[in-house]
Amino acid sequence: MGGPAARPGPSLKARALRYLAAREHSRAELAAKLARFVTDEDAPGAVERVLDELAAKGFIDEARVAESLVHRRAARVGNARVLQELRAKGVPEELIRTAAGALRDTELARAQEVWRKKFGQPPRDAAERARQMRFLAARGFGGEVVRQLLNHPPAEDEPG
Repeated sequence: MGGPAARPGPSLKARALRYLAAREHSRAELAAKLARFVTDEDAPGAVERVLDELAAKGFIDEARVAESLVHRRAARVGNARVLQELRAKGVPEELIRTAAGALRDTELARAQEVWRKKFGQPPRDAAERARQMRFLAARGFGGEVVRQLLNHPPAEDEPG
């Protein structure tokens, strides 16, 4: 008489669906998350089969993942940070290039809004200017955009 039978957890497909219900995930993200739950009883390639099935049904869509991340993050961070996050999620490079093109046109306006919320007034001295530049650069805004913004900061009553 052995110990109590181990109670199996949710299937790989159930786990994947649970992750997808919370937010969009790329195929690479799901593969990494599901790999932790592969057991000896699972057939080789079980994760790939589950991901193929979910992709075929439209539950995994890399374009949706990219669009969702850009929508959530672009208002608060610069192009470099958004593109780095897309790469970290395993989004295909062609979708990253498409996102980069769309983000390029709005980076200055987004940087102005982030700057306005954080600082709201031009730097008083070189130390303050350097602090503002570091803040914007850390958020992923490009050097040229940061220089342009701080060389010609928007007036307080000027709309963003």
